[in-house]
Amino acid sequence: MSKAKSLVIVESPAKARTISKFLGADYVVEASIGHIRDLPKGSKELPEQYKKESWAYLGVNVDDDFQPVYIVPADKKKHVTKLKQQLKECDALYLATDEDREGEAISWHLHEVLKPKVPVHRLVFHEITKEAIQNALSNPRQIDEALVRAQETRRILDRLFGYDVSQLLWKKVGPKLSAGRVQSVAVRVIVERERDRMAFHSATYSDLLATLTAAANAQFDAGMVSYEGRRLPSGKDFDAATGKIKDPSLLLMNEQQASELAAKLKEATFNVASVEEKPFREKPKPPFTTSTLQQEANRKFGFTARRTMQVAQSLYENGYITYMRTDSTTLSKEAVKASRDLVLQEYGADFLHPDERTYSTKVKNAQEAHEAIRPAGAPFQLPQNLRSKLSDEQFRLFDLIWKRTIACQMSDARKKRMTVTVEAAGALFQASGTTIEFEGFLRAYVEGSDNPADAIAQQEVLLPPMVQGQVLECKALTAKSHTTQPPARFTEASLTRTLEEKGIGRPSTYASIIDTIQQRDYVFKKGNALVPSWTAFSVIRLLEEHLGTLVNYDFTAQMEDYLDEISRNEKGFLEYLQNFYFGDAAERLLAAAEAEAGTEGTAVRQPGAPAPTGLRPLLASKVQEIDPRVTSRFSLGAPEEGEFKEEVFVRVGRYGPFVEQGERKASLPDMLPPDEVSLTKALELLADAAKGDEPLGHCPDTGKPVFIKTGRFGPYVQLGHPDEEEKPKNAGLMKGMQVEDVTLDVALKLLSLPRNLGPHPESQEDVVASNGRFGPYVKCGTETRSLPAEVSPMDVSLEQALALLAQPKAAGRGRGAKKEPIKTFDPSPVTSAPVQLLEGRYGPYVTDGETNASLPRDMKQEDLTFEQALDLLAVRAAAGGSKKKKKAKKAPAKKKAAKKTTKKAAKKAPAKKKAAKKKASKKKASPAASDVAAEES
Repeated sequence: MSKAKSLVIVESPAKARTISKFLGADYVVEASIGHIRDLPKGSKELPEQYKKESWAYLGVNVDDDFQPVYIVPADKKKHVTKLKQQLKECDALYLATDEDREGEAISWHLHEVLKPKVPVHRLVFHEITKEAIQNALSNPRQIDEALVRAQETRRILDRLFGYDVSQLLWKKVGPKLSAGRVQSVAVRVIVERERDRMAFHSATYSDLLATLTAAANAQFDAGMVSYEGRRLPSGKDFDAATGKIKDPSLLLMNEQQASELAAKLKEATFNVASVEEKPFREKPKPPFTTSTLQQEANRKFGFTARRTMQVAQSLYENGYITYMRTDSTTLSKEAVKASRDLVLQEYGADFLHPDERTYSTKVKNAQEAHEAIRPAGAPFQLPQNLRSKLSDEQFRLFDLIWKRTIACQMSDARKKRMTVTVEAAGALFQASGTTIEFEGFLRAYVEGSDNPADAIAQQEVLLPPMVQGQVLECKALTAKSHTTQPPARFTEASLTRTLEEKGIGRPSTYASIIDTIQQRDYVFKKGNALVPSWTAFSVIRLLEEHLGTLVNYDFTAQMEDYLDEISRNEKGFLEYLQNFYFGDAAERLLAAAEAEAGTEGTAVRQPGAPAPTGLRPLLASKVQEIDPRVTSRFSLGAPEEGEFKEEVFVRVGRYGPFVEQGERKASLPDMLPPDEVSLTKALELLADAAKGDEPLGHCPDTGKPVFIKTGRFGPYVQLGHPDEEEKPKNAGLMKGMQVEDVTLDVALKLLSLPRNLGPHPESQEDVVASNGRFGPYVKCGTETRSLPAEVSPMDVSLEQALALLAQPKAAGRGRGAKKEPIKTFDPSPVTSAPVQLLEGRYGPYVTDGETNASLPRDMKQEDLTFEQALDLLAVRAAAGGSKKKKKAKKAPAKKKAAKKTTKKAAKKAPAKKKAAKKKASKKKASPAASDVAAEES
């Protein structure tokens, strides 16, 4: 390699490929594949000299100005060696990672690890175009230490919060839970909405809908708004907590009263009391920020936040859009001109706003570090010209960004609203219509709709021309009943919007936060709605009642403010970390006094003194104070009738939530939303569980009782009691089978599985019928065949099983002949093996021969590109898996002399094991990486 070359390092292989097209042969472009260095995931990864330190589990020396211990993960060492080797053969280093906190930190870590002896330049650009790259090369800068410090402070904060608070949750709620600076607040938002739904009392009210005809048989509907001077209520007039009407002077009718009034008004004359017309304008929305793009892609395409960011990342790295992590709505002069030129070209002068539109971000804590998300370069490429170069998902997202960017420089839409009031025997009806007089920006883009033409048609509600005093014909008068609805649950889009409005998190955090809270089972999806689990309720109650500051919305937003001030060199980081972790100066003095007295915790603290302010002393004071039986129990009330009058509770146990009433208990089914767990529902579950205590009968062979029970995964049958020495045998119900279908005979057949049908006539091996994870099947030796839907494993005969086993094996779930790849791409730049898309047991995945990466659920196989496949593999490799297993060579057996174990030694061995186990348990646990998620990507 020539000494004249320069090494350019970016984050991803896709970005490297795109940039290399613009730089030519004088540059070697490589990818770091994300961070090459990070905090250790636990004390096991720490260098040996730190492992015995009290702070080892954190990976941050909290006793020495919060010095982080950085390590190069094992799976990155080979790649770092490669980068070092390439740098030796180059005479300059260009660090071209993204211009945000994470990107700046990646560049800093590269500089620290590679230790370059050649000139180092920092390249920054907001779009990957030839002009932007050339401009960045002409104007390099140094690494921004303030941005690096802000990222490092954020990383340390997340580690301190996540690891220490998570351990408290393990002790007081359950294992494998996690807490996070933004994650926990996001869960609180969702839990609070569910509480509102649980406290909600619905109300029912009725009104009338009149179908009226004006001249020329023009028909329209009008709703009744008042009768004899009394206004009819709408949903907002009812108290959500009681279901009662707020203003008793309103006319509240039930359906019968409304029907009686309809009959009374049928013979009345309907005439136009007033016609009011008001013109108004609608302005276009600003160009996309990260969060508004996520929200709109979720509404229009059903994309998750994670999927939107993956597709946007691929568009950015291939040079089609500007940087996709931004909370700015501003556009460069070049972009404004490109947008306005396209408006003239595509829509004409009438659709161009007379002045250049500018937009300011109204979001709390916006950083304004970049432009808004827009098409890259100038002039913008037309979406139709890129159709063949983009996957379906890429094209749809690019088209969305293109239209929103163009629309922001277009004319206002001019509309007219017409309100008609109709009078009939003391009853007033109203109808509203909207006409679009000039489409303006709506010609290009309508928020929340895929098709602007259809959306414009839906926005127009036309009323026939009418004048005051005009008599109308009433075609129909219908009584309509309405029920008030509880507040809607959050979707990914509305949660993102709410977090942004509260100033919680950053554009780069929302996708990872939403993923994390679902992975931790704090939240599950019902349709598009995010539903909190009872575990989330328990965790949030504990945090609110004992660590309230940590999930306070203003406090969390202020933390974001402080990190921004650090990034601008306006504040120092050390004092903030000390105050956050150890408390203010007075708190630290008290802690020192307690430590000196050997009474760390609360012994030196005077009675009635305020609670500790720092995270460490606060957690120390709470370990004994928190009673998990209280934080994990939620009252549903006590029944007023029936045999059992005790209070009913939902309790979050170590193995899932359940309802209890005195000694009675019943599992809560998975995926049952908390707002549906009413007292009535709980009593039903308890009654069903009680039935499960009564046997269906007794097994004629063993004499043991046979029960049908309901667990968290559904109904099942059980043979025997759990308190017997032998573990009772269980069997799940067959697919489609209902509890009421299960008789003693059916239960015994289920418990008989797997059934031995007899020997195979050729191999003499047993033929067995069973019900497995993927459905019923028959097996003989290593051969298996699925049973047809109409054949039950409880009834299948040996002859039927033999006929199935004689048939060729159907492909599926990794069985049978090796499958052909769904797609085969070019060789991988990492392994040189072809990149393939394969169908696996758990769905499609890509592989380069060494690393496997599953396709995201919302990514279509046919849309997968080579670049996307490489990105998925790079992300998976950076995360430390999933490597293909290599067959280990069997080492030749070594002959060893047999050692005699004396009785004395045999007695000592268990004692040594016990002592070692006791010693290990004393070591402070360090959360695994899977248990505590990073807050930012």
